[in-house]
Amino acid sequence: MSERVLAFEAVENVRDYGDYGTAAGRRLARRRLLRSGHHAKATDADLQRFHDLGVAVVVDLRHPAEREYQPSRRHAAFSGAVIESAIRADEGEPPHITFLRTTDLTDESVRTFMTATYRRLPFEARHLELFSRYFHALADADGAVLIHCAAGKDRTGLLAALTHHVAGVSDDDVMEDYLLTNTAVDLAARAPEVAATIEQHFGRKASPAAVQAFLGVEADYLRAAFDEIRARHGSLDAYLDQALGVDAAMREKIEARLCPECA
Repeated sequence: MSERVLAFEAVENVRDYGDYGTAAGRRLARRRLLRSGHHAKATDADLQRFHDLGVAVVVDLRHPAEREYQPSRRHAAFSGAVIESAIRADEGEPPHITFLRTTDLTDESVRTFMTATYRRLPFEARHLELFSRYFHALADADGAVLIHCAAGKDRTGLLAALTHHVAGVSDDDVMEDYLLTNTAVDLAARAPEVAATIEQHFGRKASPAAVQAFLGVEADYLRAAFDEIRARHGSLDAYLDQALGVDAAMREKIEARLCPECA
């Protein structure tokens, strides 16, 4: 296991996504950038660990219904900022539920669905709001900033990758960090339980390969998001500036915060 993967009792996929080198020859600070799955099942020991890590800002990328269904637990002494969105998804069945209910669950169909999902993620109103607020917090807040969604892999993975791009982390390291979910989470161990749940709720059998494609991440998923961003905005930098307000001045503030010894 990489030192980036942090051991917690009941919070999955907890990782430090700092400590990468940048194109400017600097290195991102450790324990300033944290990412994880949801905190609804966090134990008291998990909450103490987050407290000891100095988490000052929590960015919850889940939509309101997810937060209501699995409310986050927080340390009693937590006094930092919580960034979340009140924007609700369009009325109707969530896309992943429709997919699970109506589609033959093969590894190919899952990959097609996940790729299409990633092409939408950067442009949904809730994500535009949350991503922008996150970058403003990253520029201004003291202490660690923790981002999470439900599993800590898709919405969280995209935002972490955009952060690395802003900081000048190499493309290879961006992808390495994104794919680390497949190491941090025991996909093979979780797959049978998830397959049984899918069959119970939707009456469909999913192949082991399909379940792992759904639970994990693949390079083509992130590439699909970046390709769609470039198609709509011309470049990742233009998207960050035009859609999220991450201009040159904010980049300088973020760099100073993430590389304090270089400021």
